[in-house]
Amino acid sequence: QVQLVESGGGLVQAGGSLRLSCVASGRTFSTYAMGWFRQAPGKERDFVASIRWTTGNTYYADSVKGRFTISRDSAKNSVYLQMSSLKSEDTAVYYCAAAVGGREYRYWGQGTQVTVSS
Repeated sequence: QVQLVESGGGLVQAGGSLRLSCVASGRTFSTYAMGWFRQAPGKERDFVASIRWTTGNTYYADSVKGRFTISRDSAKNSVYLQMSSLKSEDTAVYYCAAAVGGREYRYWGQGTQVTVSS
């Protein structure tokens, strides 16, 4: 089992920045990737960004490219999402997810609310 705990959400004005953190614990030794997803009210959960654990390769949704940066600290089993130039449409619950033992995101955090006021 893997447990994920997110932090760092909050209320920010449009154009501002926030940094989300996610700490993983448990059986993390075979982590393939970690990612961030988000779900706005009334919408499906969407992919935001991911990072391959061994290579550090990163991937982003088109809507956040150039504004968000995903990074990891392997020693701390942590992944981060630096969000800049935030827009009202970035308002959502952000979830951290882990693909362990395979490519499927099987483990999810509880989510952290990000609200961007215009």
